[in-house]
Amino acid sequence: MPFSWIVPSAIWLVLHFPAESCRRGAVSAGRAARGGTAGLCAKGNVTASTASAIRSGTKVTLSCQLRAPPTPAGCWAAIFLNASEQIRREGGSVSKTFVVAAHGKHIFTCKAICGDKAKLVCGIDILCGNPPEEPRNVSCIQYGTRGHPTCTWDKGRLTYLDTAYRIELSNGTDAFCFPEEIPNQVFGSQALSKLDFDSNYTVVVSAYNKLGNASSQPLTFMLVDIVKPNPPDFSVEFDDSSATSCSFFWHDEAQAQHYRLRYRPLSRHTWSTVESFSREKYHLQGLEPDTEYEFQVSCRILPGRGLWSDWSRSQSRTPAAVPTGILDVWYRQQDLDSGHQNLSLFWKALSKSEAGGRILGYTVTLEALEHGELPAQSHQTTQTSFSRVIPRLGHRVTVSARNPRGSSAPAAILTHLGSPDLPPPERVSAVALGNSSILVSWSPPAGATVPIQGYVVEWAQPHLQPWHTWVKLPPSHLSTVIAEHIRDNVCYQIHVSALYQDRAGQAASTRGNSTAQAPSAGPQMFTTPWASGVLVSWEEIPAPQQRGCITGYHIYLHRRDRQGQPQLHAIPAGRAPRSLHIPDLEPGEHHDLWMTAATAAGEGPRGNSASVCLESAEGWGTLVLTCSFFILSACVCSVPPARKALQWLLSLLLPQWQSKSIPDPANATWAKSLEATKAELSAPSSPFLPSAFEEPETSPVEETAGEPEHPIPGGIPGDKLVVDSRGHGEWAQEEQQLPELYQRLVVEAMEPMGEYISSPAISSLSPAPDSAPEPEPEPISFSSFPNPFLTPVLCCPGNLTLDRVKLSCSSFPR
Repeated sequence: MPFSWIVPSAIWLVLHFPAESCRRGAVSAGRAARGGTAGLCAKGNVTASTASAIRSGTKVTLSCQLRAPPTPAGCWAAIFLNASEQIRREGGSVSKTFVVAAHGKHIFTCKAICGDKAKLVCGIDILCGNPPEEPRNVSCIQYGTRGHPTCTWDKGRLTYLDTAYRIELSNGTDAFCFPEEIPNQVFGSQALSKLDFDSNYTVVVSAYNKLGNASSQPLTFMLVDIVKPNPPDFSVEFDDSSATSCSFFWHDEAQAQHYRLRYRPLSRHTWSTVESFSREKYHLQGLEPDTEYEFQVSCRILPGRGLWSDWSRSQSRTPAAVPTGILDVWYRQQDLDSGHQNLSLFWKALSKSEAGGRILGYTVTLEALEHGELPAQSHQTTQTSFSRVIPRLGHRVTVSARNPRGSSAPAAILTHLGSPDLPPPERVSAVALGNSSILVSWSPPAGATVPIQGYVVEWAQPHLQPWHTWVKLPPSHLSTVIAEHIRDNVCYQIHVSALYQDRAGQAASTRGNSTAQAPSAGPQMFTTPWASGVLVSWEEIPAPQQRGCITGYHIYLHRRDRQGQPQLHAIPAGRAPRSLHIPDLEPGEHHDLWMTAATAAGEGPRGNSASVCLESAEGWGTLVLTCSFFILSACVCSVPPARKALQWLLSLLLPQWQSKSIPDPANATWAKSLEATKAELSAPSSPFLPSAFEEPETSPVEETAGEPEHPIPGGIPGDKLVVDSRGHGEWAQEEQQLPELYQRLVVEAMEPMGEYISSPAISSLSPAPDSAPEPEPEPISFSSFPNPFLTPVLCCPGNLTLDRVKLSCSSFPR
């Protein structure tokens, strides 16, 4: 091979002798472990029945012997373990058997105790540990072709003893030993001398201590199998003609024959990997334009053999390219009037590979189909939607995306006015699948005269986002699972349309949700008494509180004085208007009403409550009879014979004070001002308004504080009615001037009136003594005959008493 190295013979000789000495050391250590241990000192001896290294649980007998001169009387021989006295005996010797269980070093000492003094005689150390385990996971590696192989292994359990490790290397002819230079309790590591590529090597790791030895399983390899090359150097060059391909050039000190390349955009975490057996370059395709990439390259010396090098890294951005994709465009039309419509366009952004780089904007063109004289319109936008008011015509719409390198092919659609010959799909339904997804299914349209080219499914959350989420499907698909922009516990409005030659037909709608919960609030309810019942209307629950699609509403009606369950009225969702009439409620009874809403998950809490009580039938009957009486009275008074008979009957039934006449309003001072006004207007004088009268003595009218003033028939705004001691009343005009228009209305209203007027607020009035004598008609109560010209009821604060009230029916117009 070209990478052969011959190891100098001097190195082989140097390595041969350490190997032999390692083997002899192992044998002698094993023999020493089988004898006993003794400690010989000047003042005495200590002996142990075992070797200085033992395993856990071994029994050890310790003996302590003091030397002459004889120990004086009162002295003791004692054995101590780790400075703790274990036994003493009077005289010159003592012994005891111990069971050693703890790992580590144990110090046994012999002392002479005389009185309160203890003198050290001799001692011995006993080590408790484990024999070495078989070394495992032996591996050898060489970093770079010019380095030295290094072997590592796992030592296994702790021995608590001094344990030596060595590597025995053999090439089939000679064996060499490499002792461990830097001991470690957990794993071992040792560098070897340089090896050649043509030889097969066998490595065995041996371990030994005073309790035994062990060796690993042999590891056989060639140098090419353990060499890990250094990371290669490489460069990246992008093609001018294509932004999605590039070339890699690399070189390394090992002149490797096998390379692997991995790459990824910086926005992702997954890698794409390719392999190459070329020593010079590699051409890579399928990259995304205008994207920052990370590239990494690794190599090994031979294909299928050896260790892979570490990765070398580089980052580069691919150039931009002309967009290759076509936009997915959809639209919505809304008629504004007979000649205009609002056209809303939506499209989905191109993927990064289709966009060819950063999209700078979009070009939208609108071209009318029916009127060729209308020029095409071109618009620019940076959004993925566009809206414009255009003539109510069919249009050809194109949309294209542009980046610094160019524009994409235009996506074209045809917008037409709605036509009944393009029917919608049938039996559209939505099924909740959970996990933020909804299954939408439908049947083909019935009676379509144009071939179907596909379907469009649109969905959106009502009132919160525009219709811009959709998917186009081929005509063979009659269902789809929508998951884009779908959230749990949210109701979505779903539209399904058929495509007829790039033209959308009528849409069929349904509602759906991925998951649902019971509503968190109830509807806001309003009640109105209506036609012997109650009209209940309500507002829609806010979308965040619906928590899914509302399937229905429940109205509860409960009568307070009754026990038991309330009356339930169920209303399906989607009813328009949101109202319900509950008939046949008992008058005079109190009823409580409340509402709830329900989804597929259950019924929510109640909303607001309301109490309803209809008026009793007696109150309505009294009102009807009263109105009927007044209407009948007015009809009777319009017939002269009946009016005279009614006057005579009332004169017999009513008290005498009711027949007294009231003062003539013509005697009031305001009548003079009216005469002047009538003269200016050249109006004929009324025979019922005298031109001269005597102003009587006046007396004020009682007034009740806090009541508003109301107009009195015959009065003028700003005037006050005063009555003298003889019962004569007149209007006293304030300083405020009477408006001309109002004066005319008063004159015209007063001319057809009779000589006498009556009011329920006036008890009696006496005629003025200077008034012209006129025949006095039969008295009649004014309350039975409403006047069509003046307000029939006098409502003013205070009390007023008059002597007589007289009214002639002849005063009323016939």
